[in-house]
Parts: sequence; structure tokens; C-alpha cells
Amino acid sequence: MSAIEDLRRTMARLRAPDGCPWDREQTHQTLARCLIDECSELLDTIDRNDLPHMREELGDVLIQVVFHAQLAAERGEFDFDDVARSINEKLVRRHPHVFGTATADNSAQVIEVWEQVKAREKAEAGTHETTVFKPLPPRLPALMFAEAVAKRIAKDNLPADGIVASAAIAARAKTLTTVEAGRALFELAAACRVQGIDPEAALRAECDRVMRAVEARVTPPAEPANG
Repeated sequence: MSAIEDLRRTMARLRAPDGCPWDREQTHQTLARCLIDECSELLDTIDRNDLPHMREELGDVLIQVVFHAQLAAERGEFDFDDVARSINEKLVRRHPHVFGTATADNSAQVIEVWEQVKAREKAEAGTHETTVFKPLPPRLPALMFAEAVAKRIAKDNLPADGIVASAAIAARAKTLTTVEAGRALFELAAACRVQGIDPEAALRAECDRVMRAVEARVTPPAEPANG
């Protein structure tokens, strides 16, 4: 029996009627914070290049996947095999330069191929994004979310003049170093603490402002109703 099958059986046992009371009480919603915490601890080991603890933290993240799959399996929705099969099929589909006849000689071309396949999948499924920022994961930490918003604006050349200080950002970026960025972010976070400002909430609010303003420029006004 494989190690992953052992893990799945252990999880099923914990969820059994005579299993662990805590595990039996959990839902997808109650486990959401656990997933965030475990991912944060894994990222810490990666930052420190702590390989022994990285293996442990990877296991803690993996059990979250197994746990959610077990909950879904109990409701007849999907199971771990479905999860693994789905992501494997996606990897094969989105790497036609490896498993098909497409070509990609560098990372930039790989990303281009990936986006082309992704767009084709959405078109075939009859889905489309309702806003230019829709694909961004809303649960990202505010700093990562802000970076993602800025990346989307630059990548799609969205009309953000006057909404964000593009010239000031470009000027600062020319000479910015990792040390300077870290110091500035730390000082700003510390100043927020002194002033009683939640830096996560403040940055997320600014992201919301930028997205709403850009969306207003990109999205045409609704046609007036007849009558």
C-alpha cells in the first residue's frame, strides 16, 4: 500500500463515527484558517531553506488537501483521486510543448502557451470573466494581492493614469533594492501600529479603490432599459 493511501485511510478513520471528535466536527469552512496557517508555516521553512522542517510542513499542507477531499467524498461530491486526476489532466493540457506538438523555448513562451490553452478552455466551457480583475485570488494577503493588481494593470495595459501614481512608482523602482524595500515596508507597518491603523485592511481598501476606478474606465455604461 502506498504512503498516500495510508494517509487517506488514516483520514477516513479519523472521520469515522468512532473516530476523533475534533476531526468529525470540521467542515470546509472551519478548515479554511487551518490551510492558511499551514501554508504560512511552509513558506517560513522555504524562506529559511529549512529542508527537514519543510518536509514536515509539506505534510501538514497535504493533509489539508486530503481532509477536504474526504469531506467531499462523504457527501458523494468528489474524492482524492478526482482531485489528483483533475490536476494531472490540467498539467498535460497546459503543457502541449511537452506532451503535444507546440513549442516553447523559454519561460515567457511557456506562460504564453499556458494562457492560450487556459483561454481556449474557458471559451469551450462557455465561461468568461465579468471583470478585468476577476481571476485574482481575493484571499491573498493584502501585500501579495496589491502586487497581483499592479501586475494585472501593467500586463493588460489597463487605464490607470491618475488612479495610481505610475510615474512615482516607475521612478522609485529604478533604484529600489531588496533591503530598501524591506526597510520601507517594515517602517510603514510599524507606523501603522503606532497610529492604530490595520495595514492589511488599509492596503486591501486601496486595492479595492484602484480596481473599482479602473473597472469604471474599462466597463462600458449599461444601456438604458427600453420603455
